[in-house]
Amino acid sequence: MRFLAVFGVVLALVSFSQVALAEAIVTVKPTRVSGCYTQQEAVAEQAIRIHSELMVIGLNCQHMTPAGQKNLYQSYREFTAKHANLFAAYENTLLGYFSRTGAPNPESSLNTMRTQFANKISLDAAKMRPDLFCNHYMPRIQKVSTMGNSDIQKWAGTFFPGHPVSHPICTK
Repeated sequence: MRFLAVFGVVLALVSFSQVALAEAIVTVKPTRVSGCYTQQEAVAEQAIRIHSELMVIGLNCQHMTPAGQKNLYQSYREFTAKHANLFAAYENTLLGYFSRTGAPNPESSLNTMRTQFANKISLDAAKMRPDLFCNHYMPRIQKVSTMGNSDIQKWAGTFFPGHPVSHPICTK
C-alpha cells in the first residue's frame, strides 16, 4: 500500500494508477493574483534595483576612484560577495513571484528586470557628464561597503516616490 500526503492529510492508495489519479486530481497551480506584489516581493524588487544600480555606478565610475581608495567596481564586487545570501534570497522571492504569476521562464523575467534597472541608471549616466554622474552617485558605493544585512533590508524596505515598484502591492 502506498501513501500520499496532500495538504497535510495522508491518503492510503492501493496501486500506482490510483496514485497517479490522486495526484492529478489534487494538483493545483498557485492562483495568479492579478500581478500584485506581496510586501516581501516589493522589497525584493527594490533590493534588486538597488543592487543593479550599484553595479552600473561601480562600472561607470571605477576610473574616478579617489587616489588611495579601492576601485569602485571592486568595492561593488566585494559588497556583492559579502551579501550574496541576502541578494540570493531576494532573487528567490522574485522567482517565486514570476512563477506564481505564470511567467513562462521566471529566470529570464528576473534577468529582464535586472537589465531594465541597469538600463535606466545607464541612461541617467548617458545624460550627464561622467564626472557629474560619478560625483553624484559614487558615494553610494562607498556607503554600502560599510552596510550590514539589516541596513540593506531597511534601505530596500523604504519606498520612495521617485522609485516606485513595478507592480502594486496586494492589499490582501
